Amino acid sequence: MPQEYNDLHQSFGRCLKDREFIGKFYNRLLDSDPAIPPRFEHTDFSRQRTLLRRGISMAISCAEGNRLGVDAVTRMADMHSRKGSAPVPPEMHDHWLDCLLASISDSDPKDSPALQKRWHEAMDHSIDYFRRRY
Repeated sequence: MPQEYNDLHQSFGRCLKDREFIGKFYNRLLDSDPAIPPRFEHTDFSRQRTLLRRGISMAISCAEGNRLGVDAVTRMADMHSRKGSAPVPPEMHDHWLDCLLASISDSDPKDSPALQKRWHEAMDHSIDYFRRRY
């Protein structure tokens, strides 16, 4: 059953106050597996940063059961499916989540083990969906 994640929306807002948050995330992600950098070879990182911000927000909304969030995550999952324009094998989502959680830990001054657990729970909702649609 969907639940509210106001704590995550607030945490994400605090993270975004750190102008380096998204850069920290992408540095971690690109360093996490040698198979990842080639996937970003022709990426416009200015645009990608905007997409990530929106994607995280929509993933939280999706976990809440918000229709707009569910629709956005469905489109993202289709884009990252094996038939999509930017396929991402299911095992790579673990790197994404680990890098996100580490970046949140660095950037949210109110981070805690309980908050990390909530982030993991909400993001798992979308990641499981991505894996099923792959």
